[in-house]
Amino acid sequence: MNMNSPYTFCFVQVGDKSNPAVLFLHGFLGSAQDWCDVASFISKDYWCISVDLPGHGKTVVNGSEDAYRMENCANGLVDFLDSLDIGKCNIVAYSMGGRLALYMAINFPDRFDRVILESTSPGLKTKQERQDRRAHDNILAERLETGSLKQFLKEWYDQPLFATLRQDKERFAKMLTNRISNNKSDLATSLRMMGAGVQPSLWDQLHKMQARLLLIVGEKDDKFKRIAAEMAPKCPRASI
Repeated sequence: MNMNSPYTFCFVQVGDKSNPAVLFLHGFLGSAQDWCDVASFISKDYWCISVDLPGHGKTVVNGSEDAYRMENCANGLVDFLDSLDIGKCNIVAYSMGGRLALYMAINFPDRFDRVILESTSPGLKTKQERQDRRAHDNILAERLETGSLKQFLKEWYDQPLFATLRQDKERFAKMLTNRISNNKSDLATSLRMMGAGVQPSLWDQLHKMQARLLLIVGEKDDKFKRIAAEMAPKCPRASI
C-alpha cells in the first residue's frame, strides 16, 4: 500500500470477500451508488467494490490538480486494490470510468482478468480532436464553477443521448438527487484533467489488452456502436 497516495477513496462493497472481486467505476457526474443495483444482483457470486472517482462523491483528493489525471488516478486505484489485498480482479465501468478502466487494463495487465465496458471510447484519435474537446470541456467546467449545479444537471441530461434515461421518472429523480450532492468545483477539475481531450489516445494500445473484454452499447446508440465495432478487432480477446 502506498502511504503517500493523495487519494482517500470512498467506496461501497457488497458480497463475500472470498469470492472473485469486481471493481465498478462510474461515469462523469456519477458516484459509487450508480452500481448498487448491479452489484447487489451479482453479490452472491462476487465481492463487489464500487468507488467514487476523484472529483465525485465523497472521495477526497489531497494534492494538486495533477492527481485528477488519468494516469495518476489509475495508479491510485491500483494502490487502493492493494489496500484491500486484491491481487487480480474484474472491472466493470461506464463512459469516463470506462476510459480509466481501459487505461488500467492496458497498463496493469496482470491485475485484471475480465473487463466490461459500457459506452466507452479509447479516446480521441487526432491532436485537433483533442484540442477541440479540451476547449469544449473548459467551457463546461467554467459553467460548472460559475453557475448552478442544478441547472447544469438539467441541461446535461436534456441532451438527446439521455432521452431513454429520462423516461423512468422515479429512477431519474433519484439519480439527480445523488448527483446534486457532488462538489461542482471538483467536478470541473475532473472534467479539465481527465476529460477525453486530455487523456492520451489508447487506440494504438488496444493490441496490448490481455484481459477478456466485453463492450456493451445501447441499441440506439449509433456513436458507440461504431466505436465498439472498430475497437473489438484491435483487442485480442474482445466481444460486443
